Amino acid sequence: MAPRVAAIVLAAGRGVRSGGGIPKQYRLLDRDPVVRWSLRLFLGHRGVSVIQPVIAEGDDALFRAAAAGLTLAPPVAGGATRQASVFAGLSALQSQVPDLVLVHDSARPFVTADLVDRAIAAGCDHDAAIPAFPVTDTIKSVDADGRVLTTPDRAALRAVQTPQAFRYSLLLAAHRRAAAAGRDDFTDDAALAEWAGMSVMTFPGDPHNVKLTTVDDLARAQAALSDIRTGMGFDVHAFGDGDHVVLGGIAIAHPRGLTGHSDADVVLHALVDAILGALSDGDIGTHFPPSDPQWRGVSSDRFLAFAAQRVVARGGRIAHLDVTVVCEAPKIGPHRDAMRQRIAAIADIAPDRVAVKATTSEGLGFTGRGEGIAAFAQATVRLPWSGNDAR
Repeated sequence: MAPRVAAIVLAAGRGVRSGGGIPKQYRLLDRDPVVRWSLRLFLGHRGVSVIQPVIAEGDDALFRAAAAGLTLAPPVAGGATRQASVFAGLSALQSQVPDLVLVHDSARPFVTADLVDRAIAAGCDHDAAIPAFPVTDTIKSVDADGRVLTTPDRAALRAVQTPQAFRYSLLLAAHRRAAAAGRDDFTDDAALAEWAGMSVMTFPGDPHNVKLTTVDDLARAQAALSDIRTGMGFDVHAFGDGDHVVLGGIAIAHPRGLTGHSDADVVLHALVDAILGALSDGDIGTHFPPSDPQWRGVSSDRFLAFAAQRVVARGGRIAHLDVTVVCEAPKIGPHRDAMRQRIAAIADIAPDRVAVKATTSEGLGFTGRGEGIAAFAQATVRLPWSGNDAR
């Protein structure tokens, strides 16, 4: 029978070295508070039955906002030390009677389902188990003045992470012993478990499961989160009967119109294909077949809005759209800003994330002969990092 597993997520720290004037666990990381990343991962993991948050007194409003929409055990107030906060979380779980407990620092938002799997497996085999990986840098032991005392053999050293796994009853008993003995100086539960006589084993950690402490840590984490995709689009339409063309969602007076799919907006069509290309999600014809009469003559705004929404549905955002129009006429320059504004409004991004350029083909080819208009487009899309996917 599978063990009943509880996860204690520690969010009671007051560290503000990450900046922003609030504890680091409530700073935003790709639009979500840091603590939410861990809460969401544990909540979505099939092996975890209950998540017990531990927060600082006075942080109730911050935590409610960070955990909005997540089904968790009510948070409990932590103590002045990490050890006291873990004890508070363990005590709150007594009615749940878990077999195993995972203790995790909320400042490690990149915990993965695979790492949790390894923690649970190791916790089932041992009384205590912690994720660790070899130290690659040379380590020095120094005195208060910075003078080197010794150089430990790094072959025997390990960098330790969370979540740490324990038999719940044994860890609770160890915390009670430490409290009775007046010991409140343990920096992690593995150290307390060692003191209590428990055998602590290690299992493979994850070098990406970093702890966020400083402003630089948060900046590096934000950069690591982005799965940056680029896509290219190209479209062409021939001139036909009409008294205007539609380019970039803007109607421009012209002696001839453009023929083709929908309103033949070559600019928006190229942008749609660029966005869908960045998502590896087919092309405009896949989603809006030109053979389907319902799309005849419709505004291409609908196609671009659809493509932009596909990005949002993946949890991403459009970082930049760039389009080059190739034609002898009409002149694009007088309409450039209006096109940028319209494209930005349809895609729900800022106008400074849209570039519209124009060139001629120096009288060469079909565009040079005034037979039609072509557009080349590129889309840059940021999708969320997938390493936090729960199973």
